[in-house]
Amino acid sequence: MNLAEILKAKGSTVFTIGPDAVLDQAVTRLIDHNIGSLVVCARDVEHGEKMVGIITERDILHACSSRSGYDLATTRVEEVMSTSLSTASPADAVEDVMGLMTRKRIRHLPVLTGGRLVGLVSIGDIVKAQLGRLALENQFMKDYIHKG
Repeated sequence: MNLAEILKAKGSTVFTIGPDAVLDQAVTRLIDHNIGSLVVCARDVEHGEKMVGIITERDILHACSSRSGYDLATTRVEEVMSTSLSTASPADAVEDVMGLMTRKRIRHLPVLTGGRLVGLVSIGDIVKAQLGRLALENQFMKDYIHKG
């Protein structure tokens, strides 16, 4: 199974936000769409939309901690977003992506084709796909044993 199959099942909608938006706007979008991350995209007149980072619930929690002292109403997304991004391709195998996400300790992975954002997968999407595959294999094995 590859990421294209997951995106086909779940859809390719990706919620984005601009780097100049404030954290309060990011929180509102996360809550409104019941999601855990937003891809941060800068809009350029010549080159269109360019992915520049990702902001997650965890990034916002770190920013809100008493040690950081950021204010949701005035802190811009670009100040706290993650910019060191791992990405995947629709052709990537689920097993490989699971390994990448585990090694890098990331929960959301942008999927790109030719540098263009075509989807986003979460660790939950990956686990769901693996569970489905294992359930199917289990059923095949049970059918094989009962027929033999």
